[in-house]
Amino acid sequence: MENSELPRRALVAGAIGVAGVAVAAPSSASAAAPGPAPGDLEAIRSVLDGIDDAVDAKDWARCRAYFTDRVDVDFAALGGGPAARIPADELVGGWERNLYAEKASFHMRTNHAITVDGDRASVRSKGYAFNRLARPLGDALWEVWGHYTHRLVRTRGGWRCTAIGLASVAHARGNELAWTYVPPE
Repeated sequence: MENSELPRRALVAGAIGVAGVAVAAPSSASAAAPGPAPGDLEAIRSVLDGIDDAVDAKDWARCRAYFTDRVDVDFAALGGGPAARIPADELVGGWERNLYAEKASFHMRTNHAITVDGDRASVRSKGYAFNRLARPLGDALWEVWGHYTHRLVRTRGGWRCTAIGLASVAHARGNELAWTYVPPE
């Protein structure tokens, strides 16, 4: 999955649901591992919610802080190109370009199924996202409902996201230009 340049559509796809990389089944060694440490589940949920909140607030520095330096991304379920490992700065920079001031977004995640294996975690969740663009491009709204996956790792600074993806699209509707359109530079 090593790739230094993620296709533009993949970055755009990532901006709609700041979230499918496959979640590996726990190994037999991890099956015997103790459960999560106190506070882990809430801390992991806070990272995922924090990414969504930071994206909607267009707080790109805060958004970047939730990720490791390199991130596995996979938005193929939304036509976002092949999975890739990219610098987190590139991922967040793509979202920043796509979610410029004129474009409103709203991301929401729920039903977190969290698995913790020592200093690693995987999460499957349901998500909803919309992009609204006040431009004469047709309908101003685009929405998607889907299943997202994340992988996280515990660092000295707390839990950080190391993989994000859209595992499946349950439903999408609206004008795709509301989420794919980026004005010329």
